[in-house]
Amino acid sequence: MADLIFKTVGEAQSAARFEANSRQFKLVIDEPPALGGDDLGANPVEFLLAGYAGCINVVAHLTAQELGINVKKLSIAISGNINPARLFGQSDAERAGFKQIDVEFSPVTDAPAELIEQWVSSIKNRCPINDNLASPTPLSFSLIR
Repeated sequence: MADLIFKTVGEAQSAARFEANSRQFKLVIDEPPALGGDDLGANPVEFLLAGYAGCINVVAHLTAQELGINVKKLSIAISGNINPARLFGQSDAERAGFKQIDVEFSPVTDAPAELIEQWVSSIKNRCPINDNLASPTPLSFSLIR
């Protein structure tokens, strides 16, 4: 199967707000006032967590269908903790990103426990964002003048 290419482009609207375009969708990324923004959208790390939850949702439903699991309801809560010291240039002692991300996966189904365990394992194995967060991904950062 050929690779799929995904792309986002956008421009800064202020020091804290960025408007991105992905396909026909406009995404407003902003910070709350306490971090210098106008609170017109979720901030970058909230978008990352929401994207992760959305990816888990898609893969969960895809794999549930394959395994014959009837999903009556699915809730996903994701949280992560970040020390902002590096972001604000105060210290390099800790990483800039999440120190930990916790997923609470809450399905309502009548599937047996063994099948649910297989399902969760399959979700973790096949979710692209889970893979990106759990494993190093090569990045290129190009300066265009």
